[in-house]
Amino acid sequence: MKKDLLGLGAAIAIAAVSIAGLMKNSHAAEEVNVYSYRQPFLIDPMFDAFTKETGIAVNVVYAKKGLEQRIKQEGPNSPADLIMSVDIGRLSSIVNKGLTQPVESEILETAIPANLRSTENQWFALTTRARIVYASKDRVPEGDLTTYEDLADPKFKGRICTRAGNHSYNLALIASMIDVHGEAKTEEWLKGLKANLARKPQGNDRAQVKAIWQGECDLSIGNTYYMGKMMSDKKQIEWANSVRIIFPNQEGRGTHINVSGVSMAKYAPNRENAQKLMEFLVSDKAQALYAELNFEYPVKESVEWSPVVNAWGQFKTDDISLDTIASLRDEASKLIDKVGFNE
Repeated sequence: MKKDLLGLGAAIAIAAVSIAGLMKNSHAAEEVNVYSYRQPFLIDPMFDAFTKETGIAVNVVYAKKGLEQRIKQEGPNSPADLIMSVDIGRLSSIVNKGLTQPVESEILETAIPANLRSTENQWFALTTRARIVYASKDRVPEGDLTTYEDLADPKFKGRICTRAGNHSYNLALIASMIDVHGEAKTEEWLKGLKANLARKPQGNDRAQVKAIWQGECDLSIGNTYYMGKMMSDKKQIEWANSVRIIFPNQEGRGTHINVSGVSMAKYAPNRENAQKLMEFLVSDKAQALYAELNFEYPVKESVEWSPVVNAWGQFKTDDISLDTIASLRDEASKLIDKVGFNE
């Protein structure tokens, strides 16, 4: 069985070939099959360490999209043991489609805080990332913005950049605002934020920081790990050096976080090995490696942050249950449409 069966292009077509190979060998005694939305270079090092420690081979099908549909089509014959993804929206969607099963594990429950795993043990976070504000070092004084609510302050009119409001990262943040303020106040906040935009929502999180560097805006919303990615890129390090990270709401509920995570597939043919891999991924060794590779935060609180991530500073996190965030995403999406945020 060959690892990393999918490339980055033509995901579904290639997945069909890969899955055929997995199905042929899915009942082998010492292996586990992973369907992943996380790119191979991010997860292969952990899988290699797991295989070295246990002798259990890890076979990976990677795709940018379509894995849920594939698993549903395969039904009880699916070779998938584990499903790996990012963002609570996608994790909850996989569960809601009936593609997972609960996992009872004292190791997982001990390692992962309760708000970062499903109340029904259907999904488990493996790393976290914070949804923060990037601010121009030259044009935004220290303390000028301290909360997400400040993003709607008229003093920032024409000074904010962001990706599309209905992107999953922003939907989760907006859902957290609904939980705190209710729909009506969150709608007003979104209107204020829209009024402060320097341009129509577009691009990814790094594109917003580039726009700050170019002087098109002074503030942007983004995930923390993009700072690490920009710092590691010779072409983008200037963008990173032009901004500082603000962790919002430190005097209140804390900064919003999201996750990467894993679920056990409903018909996992190698269930025991799959659970062993899940538990390995929250071990100290895997957590340190997993978080460092993508500049994320370990979900296990006892594991130290990487030096790069630690340099951004300690911060208080919002401890809202991500199950709650998932339940409010539809309301968040409706508000985005209602205020015409992306127009």
